[in-house]
Amino acid sequence: MNTKIEQFNDEFRFLSNFWPSPFTHEGIFYETVEHFYQAQKTLDLTIRKRVAKSESAGLAKKAGRELEIRQDWESVKDKVMWTGLANKFVPGSNLAEMLLATEDAYLQEGNHWGDVYWGVDTKTGKGKNKLGKMLMKMRKLLKEKQEENNTGT
Repeated sequence: MNTKIEQFNDEFRFLSNFWPSPFTHEGIFYETVEHFYQAQKTLDLTIRKRVAKSESAGLAKKAGRELEIRQDWESVKDKVMWTGLANKFVPGSNLAEMLLATEDAYLQEGNHWGDVYWGVDTKTGKGKNKLGKMLMKMRKLLKEKQEENNTGT
């Protein structure tokens, strides 16, 4: 497979941060990476817990927009996203296997809401595609780990 996955929908919807991928981080349960990412915008644990309990990823995103953003957010948001993805795509998990099944496809978080940092705006074709690039890096690391396990090293 040497293709490009241009949007995280249909059979590739699992790549979206809105996809259910429950995990606990620092004692707080998150239903999706989106819940986690939005909650990390604040250092206030009470507010983090409230965002984490949002009924949907969309409501967590909305709650994140209404927060007073922590001062260091711009310098930590990539690390926060990576932590969320690492909790979603745990080696050997079903989601990790699904990510590995994308083989060497270029992953692009194409979107119509104008996110040119994490994705690519489908109207303009512009964007940094940080999420897609992180997912490809995660896939590479998962593949390396799988190969290590298969060779016994």
